[in-house]
Amino acid sequence: MLKHKGKILGYTILTSAMLLSGCGLLGGETKQKIDPPKTISVADPKESKKAAAKNTENTVKTELYLIDKNGYVVPQTLNLPATKSVAKQALDYLVVNGPVAESLPNGFKAVLPEGTDLSVDVADGVATVNFSKEFKNYQPEDEQRILQSVTWTLTQFDNINSVKLKLNGHPLTQMPVKGTPISENLSRAAGINFDLTDVVDITNTKPVTVYFIGGEEGSYYYVPVTRRVSNSEKDNIAAAVTELVKGPSEKSNLVSDFMSDVKLLDPPKVEDGKVTLNFNKNVYGSFEEKVISQHLLDALVLTLTEQKGIEKVAVQVNGKAEIKSDQGKNLSEPVTRPEKVNTGSF
Repeated sequence: MLKHKGKILGYTILTSAMLLSGCGLLGGETKQKIDPPKTISVADPKESKKAAAKNTENTVKTELYLIDKNGYVVPQTLNLPATKSVAKQALDYLVVNGPVAESLPNGFKAVLPEGTDLSVDVADGVATVNFSKEFKNYQPEDEQRILQSVTWTLTQFDNINSVKLKLNGHPLTQMPVKGTPISENLSRAAGINFDLTDVVDITNTKPVTVYFIGGEEGSYYYVPVTRRVSNSEKDNIAAAVTELVKGPSEKSNLVSDFMSDVKLLDPPKVEDGKVTLNFNKNVYGSFEEKVISQHLLDALVLTLTEQKGIEKVAVQVNGKAEIKSDQGKNLSEPVTRPEKVNTGSF
C-alpha cells in the first residue's frame, strides 16, 4: 500500500499499469531521440495491443510538464501528431487554450500564456526558445513553474541538454514578471518542485531530485521533487535513497511506499551504468518476504536514473536478488528507467 506518516491509500485501488515487457516500467526515459521513437511493447492482451497500436499510428509519445491542481509541475505522456519538429511541438502543447486543450488530463493545466508564439532552435545540445510578447502575460506565482516546465519538457529529448530563452529575439537573463534570474543554460540540474523544508543554509547544500506519488484514487502519478542535501554528502545515490525513505513533506499532498525503517546495508555499487542497492528486509513493507511494492520500485528507479550515468537499478535484500514485485515481476535482473513517465493513471 502507499503510505507515509499516516497518509494511507488503499492498495487494492492501486493496480499498477507501470510494467513494461522485460524489466522496464511503463513511463518515461529522461532522454528521447528527436526522431519518433519505436513502438513500445506493453504487457497487455494481444488484441488490446493491436487496437492500441492502430489508435496511435502517426503519433509520438511526448512528455509534457503540466501543472496539477496542487501546483506541482508533473510529466504527463500524451500521444502527439508525428512531426520532425517535436521540440517546438512539445512547447506548443504547453500553451493555454492551444492544441493541448482537448487532451489535458483531469486536474491539469497548461503553463504558457494564451496566444504565445514561439520558435525553437537546437544546436550543440542547447535549445534556444524565442517567445513572442504574449509570453509576459502570466501570473507571478507561475514564474518558477514556467521555467521548470519548459526546461524539463525540452530536455526529455536526446539532443537537448540545456535551454536558453529569448523574448522577441532578445536574450532573457531574468523572467519578465517577478524577475527570477535565468542561468545562461537552464538544465535539469536546477531542479523542479522545490521542497526546502528544514533547509537553513541553502548555500551549503546541493540538489537531489526524488519521485513521490501525487493525484487521487483512479488517477495517481509520479511527481519529481527536488530536495537540498548537505554538500558534505559524498554519495549522491545514497543521499537520494535517504530522501526517498524520509518520504514527502507532511505539508504536501504526496505519498510514498517507502517505510521509515528501510535502510541500505552497504554503500551503493556503481558499474557500467548499473547501480546495485542492498536493502534490509524492511523494504518489503507490509508484503510477504521476497516481495517488493512495484510503486516503491518505480519511484526508486525514476529517482536514481536522474543521476548522471545511471541507466539501471539492481535491487537486493540482505545480499540476495531472489525477489519479485507485488505485480509478479521477477527482479533478478536490473530494472531500466521507463521510456515515458505517467502514461496513464494507476
